[in-house]
Amino acid sequence: MPEEIIPNIYRIKIPLPESPLKLLNSYFIRGIRKNLLIDTGFRRPECRKALLDGLRELNADLEKTDIYVTHLHSDHVGLAPELAGKNGTIYISAEDLRWLEFYKGNGWAEFDAQFIKEGFDPEGLEELQYKNPARIYGPGPAGRFVPVSPGQALSYGGYTLRCVGTPGHTPGHMCLYLKEEKLMFLGDHLLFDITPNIISWPGVDNALKTYCGSLKMLKEYDIAIPLPGHRRAGKEVNQRIDELLFHHKARLEEALGVIEREPGLSACQIAGRMTWNIRSRSWETFPIVQKWFAVGEAMAHVDYLLAEGLVCRKTDGSGRRFYHPVSSQKEAAKWKQKNFCAI
Repeated sequence: MPEEIIPNIYRIKIPLPESPLKLLNSYFIRGIRKNLLIDTGFRRPECRKALLDGLRELNADLEKTDIYVTHLHSDHVGLAPELAGKNGTIYISAEDLRWLEFYKGNGWAEFDAQFIKEGFDPEGLEELQYKNPARIYGPGPAGRFVPVSPGQALSYGGYTLRCVGTPGHTPGHMCLYLKEEKLMFLGDHLLFDITPNIISWPGVDNALKTYCGSLKMLKEYDIAIPLPGHRRAGKEVNQRIDELLFHHKARLEEALGVIEREPGLSACQIAGRMTWNIRSRSWETFPIVQKWFAVGEAMAHVDYLLAEGLVCRKTDGSGRRFYHPVSSQKEAAKWKQKNFCAI
């Protein structure tokens, strides 16, 4: 059953089967001439039914409903084209729209090539072609996507919604802010009881540093009603920002420690030596989808260490990549004291 947040703004819970995220928060703003739906769920029957049931309870007319997606991930954009129909507008950041087009082209092949260079098993990547929900439950080929930019305003339900660029989780992740109501639709930029996944993207420099910068920028906003894309808000926003920054500081220290102890590991091997909050007996028995996200996240942390000059990358004749420390432990300790704390 939809939950009213403030007048004319509702939350609809969308189940995400087989996903550790459990559910998506889709938000609906009732307007006079036009409604706005924010994020949609995977393009699969369970998500479609839950969303349509919720919209039916709200007497929402899809022919008078536009859609805003906070970012390009399939659990947020998957159902958007079919729900928008022929005349509905789907708003998305210009950068994430570019990446959606990238996926339709040779995008997944480029991702696979990058992961193979970082030591991921090619057979595992073949398995992911029919197991990774990002690949199999994404949006169909049709859809009237309209790019929006940071600072742009949208008006629905008597509210003015301002687009806020928060890149990091995806290259063009974008929140929506209602200044008068002190309310922000956060997408996956800020989650409260789970940590947003930050991976390395082909051709994108230092996604983790970008994400941390976007987190710190969020402190400029007065947010009394935080509305995350998954689960519920559980604490004050600035407190959660500090927790996430500390989390990545600790993860950088852990990744650097692995490389210092065992020089010459691939990113996949580094990931296998890091700690993960998942039920699995060993790295070898890690669920393949979660292993892909874990390796992508380890790659993002290694990218950060590379950019800061703490590690270097070496490549063998086949193009495989391996990582080595470039400073003494004493020098690294000084750097960590000075820089990690300022993440």
